[in-house]
Amino acid sequence: MTYLNLMNNVLRRLREDEVSSVSATTYTKMVSDFINDAKKLVEESNDWSALRETIVVSTAASDNSYSLTGSGDNVKVMSVINDTQNCFMEYQTKDWFNDSLYIANAVEGAPKYYTYNGLDSSGDTEVLVGPTPDGVYSLRFDVVKRQADLSSNTDTLLVPAMPVVHLAVALLARERGETGGTSTAEYFSIADKFLSDAIAIDAAKHPEEMVFRTI
Repeated sequence: MTYLNLMNNVLRRLREDEVSSVSATTYTKMVSDFINDAKKLVEESNDWSALRETIVVSTAASDNSYSLTGSGDNVKVMSVINDTQNCFMEYQTKDWFNDSLYIANAVEGAPKYYTYNGLDSSGDTEVLVGPTPDGVYSLRFDVVKRQADLSSNTDTLLVPAMPVVHLAVALLARERGETGGTSTAEYFSIADKFLSDAIAIDAAKHPEEMVFRTI
């Protein structure tokens, strides 16, 4: 669903006139903020299939710090593969890396571990890999990457639309103070129902993630 379609879906439910642009009036600009607020809440509620992608990083010899380009600061790493060595990489703590780099002085080799290392100058997540690479390796980071704020009419929402629509309506109804028949609490209840149903449908695509396993 496009941003403009989202906007008009929300406006109709609030008994407002449809618009031809998301920035048509001062009111629609406020609605835009609430739609993006609702989008963020929905995105954070689940590891949505539509937000999953793979970021490929190519290493260089003697360099152990890399950016997940385009990931921003709100990314979740699901798994990491050293595609060159055909093996999964494991998460380790920053203390483990400090010990390896500065105390044990580990030799360079094929990366087997990773950890987070803040953000780069572009605001993207940085990772450290260890051992420090001794050459070029292709590392595949399977991530959940949240979508940037919707801004133009044709921007397309990636997560399920109905929870976003109804949560935005609930937020706007609470801000307005009156809804013409439906209470704000009811609107939030409706939004929660749409969200729980959407999560259940999406979770069925990854049943292995719903099973608790002991090590």
